[in-house]
Amino acid sequence: MKILLAPDKFKGSISAHEVCEALSKGIQKVHPNMALISKPLADGGDGSLAVLDHYFTLKTINKIVQDPLGRPIKAHYKMTDKSAYIEMSVASGLALLNPAERNCMNTTSYGTGELIRDAFEKGATTIFLFIGGSATNDGGIGIANALGYQFYDSKGQLLAPIGRNLVLIDRIEKSSLSIDLKSIQVKVICDVNNPFHGKNGAAYIYAPQKGANREEVIHLDRGLKNLAKCLTKYAYSDIATVSGAGAAGGVGGGAMAFLNAQLQSGIQTFLDITEIESVLKNCDLIITGEGKIDTQTEQGKVISGVCQLAQKYDKPVIAVCGDADFPISKTLGLQAVYTIRSRSNSLEEAMQTAADKVEAIGESIAYKIST
Repeated sequence: MKILLAPDKFKGSISAHEVCEALSKGIQKVHPNMALISKPLADGGDGSLAVLDHYFTLKTINKIVQDPLGRPIKAHYKMTDKSAYIEMSVASGLALLNPAERNCMNTTSYGTGELIRDAFEKGATTIFLFIGGSATNDGGIGIANALGYQFYDSKGQLLAPIGRNLVLIDRIEKSSLSIDLKSIQVKVICDVNNPFHGKNGAAYIYAPQKGANREEVIHLDRGLKNLAKCLTKYAYSDIATVSGAGAAGGVGGGAMAFLNAQLQSGIQTFLDITEIESVLKNCDLIITGEGKIDTQTEQGKVISGVCQLAQKYDKPVIAVCGDADFPISKTLGLQAVYTIRSRSNSLEEAMQTAADKVEAIGESIAYKIST
């Protein structure tokens, strides 16, 4: 039997590579000679660069940039040849802020824009921007501002590029643009399909996770709607209803408008990069996984992408997760779901002992397939 291990990271706990290692250890306790193929995956969120490092030899570029609150922070991105790989969470991520600091009314994606500008200055002609894990709801104006765009209110006052000020934008200037958009291609890798604004948009769906209260969510949504209106007034792309434009607090749509970016499915990008299809079709069992199976799993997450590919070749799939909301959608076609949480007395224990628990699950799976 040949088994493919193709998980995402378990956020805040263990990396995708560590999940593969733990599963391998558990399975090989029962079947020492089992053929195992590890293909760690990501969906465009934080941890994407770590997965890329598993497959390619990439150069790390360090850069001092602004964090989500404008403070200096050491960030990095990866390069190979003329391609740059930038993870938004490294410069503008929610994990960079302590709980008391998290409020996307006040945060900016400016630091991510600084990384993009640096990559351009170092000769990158293609930029892959992974936008998961952001602390922002600024519609991408922080990134744009770092590249030379400026935003003014109706009185001609220059605005700071934060979520709170989106509703005030009346004029967009690009006379100070520092990069030649015709000489660079930006590909935005995301894992959600939310529109820019509205009840399913960036503010209503994700701003509460980034510290916004109900009144602030309404304010931010009005701001995104205003930005979309201003963009069309100044002949930029109409991004209001584009699927994925609401990703990362509107960075998906903002990147389309300000950088002529293309939005790409995160999981599909990684399935292509890893050339996993050629491996999967010759395996007998696929084990995938991520931190939690919930209602978002089917919306472009790793498990969903792996399951769709497995269904194409009629291959059985087992999921190993930190936790899961039951019942699980039958459309995923999972044969079984194993969770760390069911083997732990608390969430804290589950997080701290994840590798050991995944190893034990691997052992359980191995016994199961022996019967």
